[in-house]
Amino acid sequence: MGEFNSLGALALHLAAQEAALLASLHNGLEKCGKRLVSTMKAEIGHYQPGAGPFAAWADLAESTEEHKAKMGYPADAPLEATGQMRDEFTHEVHGLECIAGSKDPKMVWHEFGTPKMPSRAVVGPAALTQKEFIRRTIGKATVAGLIGGQAIHASLGYDGET
Repeated sequence: MGEFNSLGALALHLAAQEAALLASLHNGLEKCGKRLVSTMKAEIGHYQPGAGPFAAWADLAESTEEHKAKMGYPADAPLEATGQMRDEFTHEVHGLECIAGSKDPKMVWHEFGTPKMPSRAVVGPAALTQKEFIRRTIGKATVAGLIGGQAIHASLGYDGET
């Protein structure tokens, strides 16, 4: 770390370390948010297996398939009609928090189900399947931010997508 000739110099060093850590964590959270959104978007239109407490997706009702056919939407493609629902997945990073999900209010009904519609969870399973990626990415970002910022990123393999 080195020697400091004053408390002011130490304070500046510590402030710079904190800034480097926060910047590194922000970058890590951005990577996690992008990965989650990509995973969520990929789930739309394909039946999903169960993941943790989230049940496998049930087959679409015959009445739903008939309605989709009349509208010219793809057959046997759950949660996919126009592609609009897929386009509504996004993420935001605020401080040390990443929020990933859908801006489409109907997604809540699909995620949790209703009395007349089975759950076809997207957000929860995406987080579960990406848990190890998130853990590795945030871990690398923390270490990189604590021990040297950008110069250390390459040696940790943190210079691109993890």
